[in-house]
Amino acid sequence: MRQLILQQNPDKNGGVTVIGKDYRYLRQVLRVRVGDMLSLRCPDGQLYNSTVVKIEENTKKIFLQICADTNLSDEKSITRGVQAKSIETENDNKGKEYWLFQFLPKPQKLEQIVRQATECGIRYIIPVIGEYSEKSSVAAMENSKQERMERIIKEARQQSGSPVNTQLLSCMTLETAIEKWKEVESEKIGFVLSERNDGDGDIRKLIATKQNLGTIGIVVGSEGGLSPAEVQFILNDRDFNPIHFSGNILRCETAALYGIAAVQTAVN
Repeated sequence: MRQLILQQNPDKNGGVTVIGKDYRYLRQVLRVRVGDMLSLRCPDGQLYNSTVVKIEENTKKIFLQICADTNLSDEKSITRGVQAKSIETENDNKGKEYWLFQFLPKPQKLEQIVRQATECGIRYIIPVIGEYSEKSSVAAMENSKQERMERIIKEARQQSGSPVNTQLLSCMTLETAIEKWKEVESEKIGFVLSERNDGDGDIRKLIATKQNLGTIGIVVGSEGGLSPAEVQFILNDRDFNPIHFSGNILRCETAALYGIAAVQTAVN
């Protein structure tokens, strides 16, 4: 775990009380002890270092105290490898916001996409109801999947150290998704992953036309991809461009990760 995601800010004295599932994870999985240190990500996005000052086994509580020192000791930290602070500093230099428009696949595949997109630092994941989306998938998302998805996002951020507050929006139609995109005020560019050879895939060339790029959108189809009518509707918005990666046809969950990686590499 790179960081612990908090639901509430520390109290006025810099204290944090960990209970419930977070307690069980820290105590039973990571086996934290008094004196261990870990990074805390607050709801306002601030990252703090903290020390475990007390563990109450009977009440199932762990008490943390915010540290004045900004550097975690490798010997005391429960994190091994790159610390969340280093990850945050590197990401701050990018200054870009990524949106993933994911045409709704089966729930299990969407869970994988959400987990991987969160680890990649996607800001908004927008499930789009498309022509090839199964009705059962739409019903599952509308009924009982939101809480589980939020837990997946939290766990992915804790493991990856992502400073980006990834949010999974409610399912929406393609028309609503494009209208939401049009509300973005920063300079933006969008990419539609296409199975057909209707784009040259030269992402860098397209990005070079933008001077102060702030928001990047990536559109990925569900099982069966995107219909020709859907592709054309998206491309009617001049901010979007078709891109085609030569090679094998990818599963939707593979395509999402592949597309995100390709676009981020070109942008960065």
